Amino acid sequence: MVFDLYEDEDCLEVNTFYRKLFAEIPDIIFQFVIDCDNKYSFPLISKSSDDIFELSVSDFTTDIIFVIYDRILAPDREMFFQSLVKARKEIKPWDIEFRAVLPKKGLRWFRISSKTELAPDGCVSFFGHVSDITDVKDKEEKLRISEERFQFALEASTAGIWDWDMVTNSVFYSSLSLKILELESTDIFDDPERWDKIVHPDDLPKYYSDIQEHFDNKIPYYENYHRVMTSSGNYKWILDRGKVIKRDENGKPLRVIGTHTDVSLQKEKELELLRTMKLYSDQNSRLLNFSHIVSHNLNTQAGNIKSILDFIDADVDKQTINEMLQHLRTVSNDLNETISNLTQIVKTQSNINIVVVPLKLSEYIEKTIFTIKGYDKQKNVTIVNNVPQYLTINFNPAYLESVLLNFTTNAIKYAHPDRDPVIVFDFGIEPEGYKSLKITDNGLGIDLAVYGDLLFGMYKTFHKHQEARGIGLYITRNQIEAMKGSVFVESEVGVGTSFKIVFNDM
Repeated sequence: MVFDLYEDEDCLEVNTFYRKLFAEIPDIIFQFVIDCDNKYSFPLISKSSDDIFELSVSDFTTDIIFVIYDRILAPDREMFFQSLVKARKEIKPWDIEFRAVLPKKGLRWFRISSKTELAPDGCVSFFGHVSDITDVKDKEEKLRISEERFQFALEASTAGIWDWDMVTNSVFYSSLSLKILELESTDIFDDPERWDKIVHPDDLPKYYSDIQEHFDNKIPYYENYHRVMTSSGNYKWILDRGKVIKRDENGKPLRVIGTHTDVSLQKEKELELLRTMKLYSDQNSRLLNFSHIVSHNLNTQAGNIKSILDFIDADVDKQTINEMLQHLRTVSNDLNETISNLTQIVKTQSNINIVVVPLKLSEYIEKTIFTIKGYDKQKNVTIVNNVPQYLTINFNPAYLESVLLNFTTNAIKYAHPDRDPVIVFDFGIEPEGYKSLKITDNGLGIDLAVYGDLLFGMYKTFHKHQEARGIGLYITRNQIEAMKGSVFVESEVGVGTSFKIVFNDM
């Protein structure tokens, strides 16, 4: 039997209260009883059942269970009745979400929340309510799809996401941001100061300046390239973008979101392009210089030869012919040496198929030490090789021998007259990760303020030494740059000189 509070005249005052109360409740309020014979009854059903489930109060008879069964979506039927059986058996709350197909509204989502009670006579009663949660489910589904799309976008993107809450001073970093730093997603990394600590010191001033400009509303968003140290101790180039999305009434930033993008490969290509452009620029300069040298030197030698021959022709008595031939021999020898030097330079600059192989740097230094023994027996030369024996570089063997030998013999040739020469070979790693070799001596030194721009020029000499030709450093630099390396110099007059070779090798 269905009990309706609205028609109970013995409790009219109570009915009035509940009528008003139920009118404000959008759910179906029910009492559902299962007796010992498994018969169903509904002592209480609110009138909202008509609007929500499209069943009137009068429909809730003993056969209503079959009507409900037919309306429940087929895939949810077994789950629905198994949950009811379990709640009845265990006398536990009956809570379930299910789908039903209504005659007018079509497919809807419902939720039953009820308390379960066992009566002394063995009947089990359920007191609860039925809610239409279709709108909630639709929103949940839209949110789920949105989150899946966002997650897919994050995973497919090359950018990591960060979200800085400046009120709590905590930052969320996405898994890709942590991956850039070679960290696991489980690692705790939520302190903004921690990111600041891993930014390369040379990049910090611009990094802080760009952020502050945006915080001060001078620029619409923040964008900065900087290097960060990963967990392995190596630096990566990062493109960091950010925008304030929440400020207080005074314009003070409260929340900032942004992205991290690993642009190391792009930066390396840019740096390689700059190095290549510099190399081509230097080669063009050397080519122009080379053409001037060839023109000047060969014209001078050719002019000398012509002058001597003209003088011989003009000497009718041929009395000075032997003297002129001796001058001619001297000019010829100088011409041969000039051509030999120029040929060696041309070979270095024009060789585009240079063989490059892994070489043990320490072994080549030892080979150089052995080669220069007896180079100048007047000097007691000390050579210190601090390069690890296992270390390898990619270089051309002949070029490496030539470069090491030239720097070493130069250090001996230009030794300080008041002390025995000491030459030290040290290995290092540049900030960009490239291997380098530093060759330091305690010789005469070079006044770089005067000769710095001319140091590696052709036929440039800086000391009055009878063997100085000004060709060795020029050829050496050509050989290093042919290997896409670079050479730098530090020197102090009277103290010594350091040449540093930076190899194109990490």
